[in-house]
Amino acid sequence: MKVLVATPLYPPESGGPATYVAELESGLPLRGTEVVIVKFSDVRHLPTLIRHVAYGMRVFFAAEDVDLIYALDSISVGVPALFAARLRGKPLAVKIVGDFAWEQGMQKYGVTSPLEVFVREKNVALPLRFFRFLQKEVALSAQCVIVPSTFLKGIVEAWGVESAKIEVIYNAVKLPAVGQVVEALRALPRPLVVSVGRLVPWKGNRELLDAVRIVRQKGKKLSVAIIGDGPERQALEARAKDALGSDYAFTGALGHADAFAAMQYADMYVLDSLYEGLSHTLVEARMAGAAIVASNRGGNPEVIEHEVSGLLVPAEEPQKLADALERLLDDDELRARLKTNAKDTSGRFDVDSMLESIAKRLRAIV
Repeated sequence: MKVLVATPLYPPESGGPATYVAELESGLPLRGTEVVIVKFSDVRHLPTLIRHVAYGMRVFFAAEDVDLIYALDSISVGVPALFAARLRGKPLAVKIVGDFAWEQGMQKYGVTSPLEVFVREKNVALPLRFFRFLQKEVALSAQCVIVPSTFLKGIVEAWGVESAKIEVIYNAVKLPAVGQVVEALRALPRPLVVSVGRLVPWKGNRELLDAVRIVRQKGKKLSVAIIGDGPERQALEARAKDALGSDYAFTGALGHADAFAAMQYADMYVLDSLYEGLSHTLVEARMAGAAIVASNRGGNPEVIEHEVSGLLVPAEEPQKLADALERLLDDDELRARLKTNAKDTSGRFDVDSMLESIAKRLRAIV
């Protein structure tokens, strides 16, 4: 079998799709599947729309002698891949890791509803209706839809895609190399809480800063480091300056190994996101043996068992997050138990299992 993988990100770019496609590229050939990669990064320098047309042409020409096309999102590479698949008469599989319409709505159109509510709302902005149409068309047209969590399967079903077409295959994560703890973290006094991710509204960084402020107001010491970059960085830095004043750091994006080193170095790790499909960084935080506090939203409860491998809290409630951080600060036994249990993922996020499942599912539609 020969598969064309259309990917929005590719190493050395960071992000879940880049990690995922690297595993496909190295692991599927060992399972009898040749892989051809078409990278969106090759056309990203072009103007909007033109880049998508150019990318679709790249996929079309590369797909001449493949057995199927596998697109790693539903919009940026999914739409061009769909047109290429139709023109070539090739089967299409698509991996869906989120709802593009909701993400755009959160960033640009004033959407405040959680994703599981938004997917059932009818009265949304016209551009969001268009994005909904595109991602639904890609999913309906695909012979197979792969999602990384049961939560996301429910979201795609809400789009109108039949359940039998949707396959849940957990993202796998290899134990990363351990890099250097950057000086910005070393300069912060302990105890230290770290968060890693894109600086976008649904990642909960504002609530994290507010929670740290609440803890400090009780006379307890706590530093915070936020690792990552994105459109909210400037606003978050201003909020940190006003709310905390000192003992905080924004490192910007770090390399994979250095981000993992930061997780190991931290006393606590927080992912207070309003939404996650299935978070690579949360799985990596488990591998790092971190004492984890995560929101109970999206795919997070499929990664963290409350009071066993971490603490789960309601999203967008800084007081509840602050309470959880205080528990970990005050209870050495609890913190040690969660750190020990976090390292035991029991093979649920094993790379070999993921690759076997993907290869089997793709073979079934050829």
